[in-house]
Amino acid sequence: MSGFKSFLLKTNALALAVGVIIGVALGDVVKSLVNDIIMPPVGVALGGVDFSGLVIKLKDATVDAAGKPVPEVDIRYGSFINLVIAFIVVALVVYAIASLLLREEPAPPTKTCPFCKEEVPVAATKCRACTSSI
Repeated sequence: MSGFKSFLLKTNALALAVGVIIGVALGDVVKSLVNDIIMPPVGVALGGVDFSGLVIKLKDATVDAAGKPVPEVDIRYGSFINLVIAFIVVALVVYAIASLLLREEPAPPTKTCPFCKEEVPVAATKCRACTSSI
C-alpha cells in the first residue's frame, strides 16, 4: 500500500484524478448553463424554437407482426446543436482558466555573442557556443 501511496504522490496521477473530477463537475454546470440559460433566449430569438425537440423523422413507431411495439427512428439534430454549443462553452471556460493559471514565465534577459551571434545569458562572460570572452 505504501508503494501505491508513493506512486500517487510522486506522479501526476493525483492531479489527473482531481482534474477529471473537476472536469465532470464543470461539464454538468456548463450543460445546465447551456440548456437552462443560453438556449431558451436563443430559441425565443429564433421564433420560439426548442432545439431539443428538433428531429428528422425517419420512421414512425409501429407494431410488428408479433404485437411488439417498434420505436420510431429519428435523427435528433436539435440535441446535437445543444451539445455543440455546450462544447464551445466548455472550451471557452477551459481556455479562460488555463490562460489565467498557466502563464509562461518571461524569458531571462539575453545578449548576443558578437562572434557567433548565439544568444547567451546577460551575466555570462563566455559564450557557450564558441567559448569566446564576451
